[in-house]
This record gives sequence, structure tokens and C-alpha cells, in this order.
Amino acid sequence: MENVRRYRALASLCRQQAAYRPLQNWELLGQAEHFEYLAELALKAHFDACNVHRDENATATAGWETPAAA
Repeated sequence: MENVRRYRALASLCRQQAAYRPLQNWELLGQAEHFEYLAELALKAHFDACNVHRDENATATAGWETPAAA
């Protein structure tokens, strides 16, 4: 999650610089878009890893469930 924060902070800085540098604004906005894309990839990877871990735990504990009262 730290990478997501870093990528979004870099994207924000690029957008701020684009506001003050009109001759470079397209390049800076393109960089901002790239950092947002990297943030999305990192976020997806984080949640995919969490889901795999959750599924492994669910499979490991499936045999230990207590039966419902009859």
C-alpha cells in the first residue's frame, strides 16, 4: 500500500507542476497519468494477494467447522 501512496503523490506533484509550466504541461500530465496507472496496478496486486491469502485460510479451516446443532 505504501507504493500506492507514493505513486499517487508523484501523480499529484506532476499535475501541480503542469499548472505552473505551460510549455511542459502535456508531458507532466502524461507522467501523472502513468503514475496513476502504476498506483492502480499496485492496488490491484495488493488486493489480489489479500484474496489469495483469504482463500487459502478458508480452505485450510474448512474441515474444522463445527456442525450445526441438530
